[in-house]
Parts: sequence; structure tokens; C-alpha cells
Amino acid sequence: MAVSLYDASIPGYVLMLKNLATFLDKAEAHAKATGVDPASYLERRLAPDMGTFTAQIQLASDAAKSGAARLAGVAPPSFPDTETTWAQVKDRIANTIAFLESVDRAAVDGDPERIVELPLPNRTLKFTARDFLFTFSLPNFHFHVVTAYALLRAAGVPLGKMDYLAGSRPEALAA
Repeated sequence: MAVSLYDASIPGYVLMLKNLATFLDKAEAHAKATGVDPASYLERRLAPDMGTFTAQIQLASDAAKSGAARLAGVAPPSFPDTETTWAQVKDRIANTIAFLESVDRAAVDGDPERIVELPLPNRTLKFTARDFLFTFSLPNFHFHVVTAYALLRAAGVPLGKMDYLAGSRPEALAA
């Protein structure tokens, strides 16, 4: 049986973005309980040459919406990287989820062997749609989600592995 590119991408992007939104809810509650302004998390970074927490949210959003759009053969929505507040970061996640939920299943599943081009500053990477999803898009997306998770953990936010895997699904955590 062939793997559906839609099933391998869109539901996972949506679930992990919902989990990411749950991280933000937990961070907000932790900040309130400890007297910290949640905005103080926005500029945190793991290393001087790595993106900030805000950048990780933006990059996770970009990876999901651009990945889905490339797979569907449509233009991704433009979300300028202008978020400077906690509310704006949360909105970015919600807007990305809304876009993903609008992506057409048939367009994503169309032809797993079609060529997807990814223009970079010095070259253009070419993949089959299947290889793009599994070797670039999903790993890139998860890198930024897990980095956002790590930044909040390093700030003392009480997140655990199950928050990463099933944070937006309380029924899964209760089992």
C-alpha cells in the first residue's frame, strides 16, 4: 500500500503545531506562577548563532505552511516575520494551522514522484514530492518545534516528553 503524502504530512504538522501552542499555554501559566513576563521567553536562544524562540516559531510555521504548499502545488500564504509579542506568536501558530486545514488532500496526494524545487540562495534543491516530505520538510519542521520546546525547558517551563508528543491531546496524556 502506498503512503498518502497528505496523511504523512498535514495531520502531523497540525498536531505538532497544536502541541506547540500548548507549550505556549504552559509557558504562560508558568510565567504567571513565577512572576515572569512570558515575553521574556521570546528572545531566548540556545546558542548565540541560533535563532530566538520567536524565530523558532516563525521557522516551524514556515516549514509547515511551505511544505504543505509545495506538496499541494500552491503558493504558501505570506506571513511576514514581524511577531514581537506573545499574542502575535500564538496567532502565527493559529494562522498556520488554519492554512494547513484548508490544504486539499487530492492536491497533496496527486503524484508522489513529481518534482518539488526548493530555491536556496546559491542553488536549487530538487526532490520528488515523497523525498521532499520525508528527507527535508518533516525533519526541518520537527527541528524547529523541538528547539522551541528546548528553549522553554531551559527557561524552567515544566514540559515533558509527552507534552511534545501529545500535549494538545489531554485524553492521550491521561491514559
